[in-house]
Amino acid sequence: MMFNLFKPFKTQVPHWKNTASKQTEILPVPEYVHLMLSQHIGAPCQPVVEVGDEVLVGQLVAKSEAFVSAPIHATVSGIIEAIDEQKIIIKSDGKQAIDPSIKPPTIETDEDFIQAVKTSGLVGLGGAGFPTFIKFNVKDKSQIDTLIINAAECEPFITSDAREIIENAADVLEGIRVLADFLQVEKSMIGIEDHNAEAINVLNTQISGNAAYKNIHIQILPPKYPQGAEKVLIESCTKRILPLGKLPSDVGVVVSNVSSIGFLGRYLKTGMPLVTRRLTLDGGAVKTPKNILAPIGTLVKDLVEFADGYQQPPAKILSGGPMMGMPLDSDEKPITKRSNAITIFSPVQAMEHEELECIRCARCVDACPMSLMPVSIDQNVRQNNLEALKTLDLNACIDCGLCSFACPSKRTLVQNIRVGKNMLREAEQGGKA
Repeated sequence: MMFNLFKPFKTQVPHWKNTASKQTEILPVPEYVHLMLSQHIGAPCQPVVEVGDEVLVGQLVAKSEAFVSAPIHATVSGIIEAIDEQKIIIKSDGKQAIDPSIKPPTIETDEDFIQAVKTSGLVGLGGAGFPTFIKFNVKDKSQIDTLIINAAECEPFITSDAREIIENAADVLEGIRVLADFLQVEKSMIGIEDHNAEAINVLNTQISGNAAYKNIHIQILPPKYPQGAEKVLIESCTKRILPLGKLPSDVGVVVSNVSSIGFLGRYLKTGMPLVTRRLTLDGGAVKTPKNILAPIGTLVKDLVEFADGYQQPPAKILSGGPMMGMPLDSDEKPITKRSNAITIFSPVQAMEHEELECIRCARCVDACPMSLMPVSIDQNVRQNNLEALKTLDLNACIDCGLCSFACPSKRTLVQNIRVGKNMLREAEQGGKA
């Protein structure tokens, strides 16, 4: 089935970019970091250190032999205090001493480049968390003609990608140049929403007059959610439609998040693996919303303390933004490679609305950028109608949440679509589908 992703956006989601102009602040080294062993799509890592070991910043502490994986490195220097099935806890010594083996990678071949990206521990920093070396390692580079850098950042509250551009444009552009050379493409596009005027101006200034960046184009996009969804972004930038079940490379493009590409530019110069994360801390419960650069594994409570604490009781904590973020059960949870934001709602913001009967208004259908029928999916999930669900293309859903946002009856549409996906997956694994 081919999806017309370029239909007009009818549902307006507020931006609430409260931290857009706030310079990133560096978090003081926390006393502890909790490094989760599963921080990406794919197999979790296994520790290569033991309790009591001394570790340095950038030192490998966990890896997996599985193909879909990304290694994990110490984000603070100190002592391994505990290890369990889920995480490694490091007690910081406050010194942030760097592993002396850290050095820029030597890249002479395509294989060297892919291995360097794998060794860096990079995963998609837009929230997807897919190991980046796999995305870059396309089978036939002759089929790729366009590199798209995702700087849309359409989710409410989040401004970490915009700050990456404003504060590290040179790294972003160098990362684009290197990746474009590797892919052998002549056209690179930065997809960015038009409200990010400061970031756009910085990019224009850096690109102008620099021959190395002559093939990098800024694609200014309307500020609409979910503009940053990969399938939507591809069509917005190229007018190409990505069929269900296909990869971006199948339509001639590679897509990478702008923070990922900025990290790549820095890593190739320094050799420092992915040990820190820029993220936006915002929401009605947070006293002083900020953009923060923190060691991966920092507890949410340490971020909140750095932001002057809570101004209201934290009623809901999300890793990510309000549309696609995943709930955390407390502020004792750590940030991971995938954490581009922590959004903490006040009691008013988190207030639950009573779910009413569907009034057949079709607003969820109008809102869906994938041209699905959320109302039908919801109905059949509630009725446990597996056969009907097989016909409704649930796997085309990108979990953007627009259907629930648009619903006047406050139906749990996106939640039930996720339930439906699980129902189909379990049926397939059981040999019933």
